[in-house]
Amino acid sequence: MEETIITSVQNARIKHVVALQQKSSLRREEGLFVVEGQREIEHCRACGYEIVEEYVLNKNVTPQVYEKMAYRGSTEGMIAVAKCKDHSLAALTLSPSHPLIIVLESVEKPGNLGAVLRSAEASGVDAVIVCDPLTDMYNPNLIRASIGGVFSVPTAVCTSQECIAFLKERGIKILTAQLQDSYEYYDYDMRPATAIVMGTESTGLTDQWRQAADAHIRIPMLGRLDSLNVSVSAAILMYEAVRQRQCKM
Repeated sequence: MEETIITSVQNARIKHVVALQQKSSLRREEGLFVVEGQREIEHCRACGYEIVEEYVLNKNVTPQVYEKMAYRGSTEGMIAVAKCKDHSLAALTLSPSHPLIIVLESVEKPGNLGAVLRSAEASGVDAVIVCDPLTDMYNPNLIRASIGGVFSVPTAVCTSQECIAFLKERGIKILTAQLQDSYEYYDYDMRPATAIVMGTESTGLTDQWRQAADAHIRIPMLGRLDSLNVSVSAAILMYEAVRQRQCKM
């Protein structure tokens, strides 16, 4: 039986997709989010997410309706609604030996978090833990910036206090990235189980992380500016850990 094409932007299903794109509160309440693009949808499905609705340009929605739903300009004519996963610490599975974890405290910009997840996917990081977040894991800008990393990188969301207890219980060394009272990042051994913790660009990490740390590390600033974008800093530190772990000692 041929599927009916939706032609009205006032259709209830279309309005629901638009609302999911725009409202984090609705995403949390319903446990649903929107994925755009054939590659992203296929990757989302391959990573175990359940797709509950799918819309294809000129197959079940008109161009006008598709344009209303789409958050991005070029998305290959495909949009889907999927179920969120459990991002609790209890659901996080780590490598049994020397896991590498990236911890972000109070990240504000979805694009920054997405970029960190993209680098985490590329560098083989075991998990990303987001503490006291100011954005949700399925923000459209985050999904776009992560290029699918949000689906494949094991990710947990919790408070900083919960995360510190989680790391301490498992004997995972805590390295805080900060300019004060710190050593150059390449001078610290990242081969054992390690969590690299980063704060916001504006205020850095809170005292609870500084006090919980096993060591403080910094990226040397050789120019006039005294900070890097958090996603760039995270990528530098991730790949230093990769370098150390791949280097023959």
